Parts: sequence; structure tokens; C-alpha cells
Amino acid sequence: MPTPNLFLIYVTDTEASTTFYRDLFDMEPDMITPRYVPFTVAPGVLFALWSGGAESAAQATTRTSEVGLMVPGSAEAVDAVYDEWTAKGITVVDEPHDAVFGRTFVIADPDGNLIRVSPVD
Repeated sequence: MPTPNLFLIYVTDTEASTTFYRDLFDMEPDMITPRYVPFTVAPGVLFALWSGGAESAAQATTRTSEVGLMVPGSAEAVDAVYDEWTAKGITVVDEPHDAVFGRTFVIADPDGNLIRVSPVD
């Protein structure tokens, strides 16, 4: 059975979101088109921005999923990512705190999509 290998994030402004994710994750997109921008996150696995569903990505839309970044190391490693990202002026949704799975925090992209940082399981 195949496993998921394409993760789409709905955005309203592809150019602004490309800049946001390029700077946030320090990675370059595979290509840039007006409505679709894929980033390779592992061999055969894409994280892509998609404005084809922009009408569904309004700020008022309730977010029911998160992009996750699991970092190796201790709570200090999670806090270091928080410090780096807040220096870039990101929008913080939930400041660093300890949860059942370890240290974590949540930010939002320009469309309100949530991004959670936590330790590697």
C-alpha cells in the first residue's frame, strides 16, 4: 500500500507564502508556479503550497490540522527554534510550554495555517 507523499497547504498569496516557508525552513522550492510551489522534504515526499483552493483558505476558516516540525534534542532545542523564528517576526499562537509529548509551541503562517514544533518522538 502506498504511503502519503504529498502534503498541500492552502494559501491565498503564493508569492508571500513561498517567501515565508523558504525563510522559515531555510529550504528552496523545487519550482515556482503562480498557484503551486512544491518543496522536497524527503526523497519522493513533497510539502507544497497551493492557491487553487484559496477560496477555502480564508482567515476565518477553522484550522483542523497542523504542519509539524519535530526537532532532535532536548527542550532547549525546541526553545532555540522558537527564539530563531520569533526573531524573524512570525505570529505566535501558543508559546513554548511542556506537554505530554515534551516541549512544544505553535505558530501561524500568513493564512493562519498552524505549524507546531516539538521534540522527536
